[in-house]
Amino acid sequence: MGLLTGALPDFPWDTLTPYAAIARAHPRGIVDLSVGTPVDPTPAVVRAALAAAADSPGYPTTHGTPALRQAVVDWFARRRGVVGLDPAAVLPTVGSKELVALLPSLLGLGPGDVVVHPETAYPTYDVGARLAGARPLPADDVAAWVGADPSLVWVNSPGNPDGRVRSVEQLREVVHVARARGAVVASDECYAELAWDEPWAGSGVPSVLDPRVTGGDVAGLLAVYSLSKQSNLAGYRAAFVAGDPGLVARLLEARKHMGMIVPAPVQAAMTVALADDAHVDSQRERYRARRRRLREALDAAGLEVDGSEAGLYLWARPAGPPQDCWRTVADLAELGILVAPGAFYGAAAAGHVRIALTAPDERVAEGAARLLGA
Repeated sequence: MGLLTGALPDFPWDTLTPYAAIARAHPRGIVDLSVGTPVDPTPAVVRAALAAAADSPGYPTTHGTPALRQAVVDWFARRRGVVGLDPAAVLPTVGSKELVALLPSLLGLGPGDVVVHPETAYPTYDVGARLAGARPLPADDVAAWVGADPSLVWVNSPGNPDGRVRSVEQLREVVHVARARGAVVASDECYAELAWDEPWAGSGVPSVLDPRVTGGDVAGLLAVYSLSKQSNLAGYRAAFVAGDPGLVARLLEARKHMGMIVPAPVQAAMTVALADDAHVDSQRERYRARRRRLREALDAAGLEVDGSEAGLYLWARPAGPPQDCWRTVADLAELGILVAPGAFYGAAAAGHVRIALTAPDERVAEGAARLLGA
């Protein structure tokens, strides 16, 4: 079966158009908190690295430069508690979304295979399974998927949209059960540098490659990370996958044939970004201030925030009896505030809305004021 043999769902964001029109009609303009796209400047040190590498007449290496792969290894050891990663087991990708969508196909999955993903989840996990002709299975509890004999298990920690963080013990259980069934575990960890609540803010968000999870063996494990959020590099499409050397070698071979290569100037920029912690810390504090302001306003407006321990979103619902997420979207649109309905993220999410922290300070302040009745 080919990549496009299965029916794909409609692109969910198109359904927000009428609510965006309502929000834009507000006398003081729209406060768009619906999409997690960075709005702050790309760090100067990263832009300088990109410009310095702009003279790139030859083809870049699919595997990534040795300097970039070593920067990833050093970053994992310094920021994530993962030591001893093999630089050969690192592969840059054109953003993380394409890797999420293509991974089942690149692993050779197809009809008869099952791809597990979180019940409340970024929709590309489901789409990637369908593109390969495999069956997506939303399941959070390990007991819910052990009988399905999955070939691939997606973990998303911190989660999009709900900000849920999986502990070392929870990750270890997923890895143990998956390995017993020969399944690959892929962990989407793109929000790992944005932890707000303890213990994660102090001790860090665990990686699936953490030795406390792996027992010192990364076989069957992949971690996916993007610089879009931590470094405001969404426009660069700068991400990577790392873990099992054998799996990464398979992905590399396929991507060589496909021409899926991160441009050389972007590789140079990634190398610098991964080595510089100062801009990451500064950006985190910007988001922390926006989060605090919106959280206080949501609380005062009678919206309860669940989860949201880490990441770029507040996962909210009206206090009291359950309310359909589209009703909440409509209510907020009348205030000129656009948010994403939980329905985008699975049936289990239909009572929540996702509120992004990625808006300029002035717009966040305006949105908070409207929630407070000003």
